[in-house]
Amino acid sequence: MSKGHGAIAQYVVLEKLGILRSDDLDKYCTNEGLLGCHPDRGNPGIIASTGSLGHGIGLAVGIAAGKKIKNNAGNVYVVLSDGELQEGSTWENLMMAANLNLNNLIIFVDHNGFQSFGKTADTHPSFYPINTKFESFGWEVAETYGHDQQKISDAVKNRQLKKPFVLICNTTKGKGVSYMENAPIWHYRSPNAGELALALKEVMDEE
Repeated sequence: MSKGHGAIAQYVVLEKLGILRSDDLDKYCTNEGLLGCHPDRGNPGIIASTGSLGHGIGLAVGIAAGKKIKNNAGNVYVVLSDGELQEGSTWENLMMAANLNLNNLIIFVDHNGFQSFGKTADTHPSFYPINTKFESFGWEVAETYGHDQQKISDAVKNRQLKKPFVLICNTTKGKGVSYMENAPIWHYRSPNAGELALALKEVMDEE
């Protein structure tokens, strides 16, 4: 989870796998016994503390390279934020992954097109096109609707296995909560009690 501020999604997966237990939260080592808003190494299932943009991909490249050297089966999966693509360390590692032919490395880019200060296309127009940049660094690239689990799964299964693979997942920032969708302020603001109640209702109604 290079996109460390998406840790809640990681916690949900770890709980579903039985690695994290909701009734044992007081035993975990983060502040006041609670899981942090970024993943902390030392908690069950968390092997790296991430959140500083551009750090997770370096760890993933190292792990994937180690697996290839030791002939270990299995892929390495990484979730990147689109904002991390503005970090030089990200592109250094993307180039190295291609140089090492790490076809066991799979990246999911959460591309919602927004950052804390606005729409990326407006504030950083040279950020695009993402897919062409990845291809120029020697990656196999695919693109899909990032809110459809089946489409994501199919894209990964249909990759060619000759290069490291990146799936650009086009998403809506704040999807499912009317007042949060595509509103940059919710990149860093916490809802008050009333806003939280409305958000929970809208998400549950959508399900």
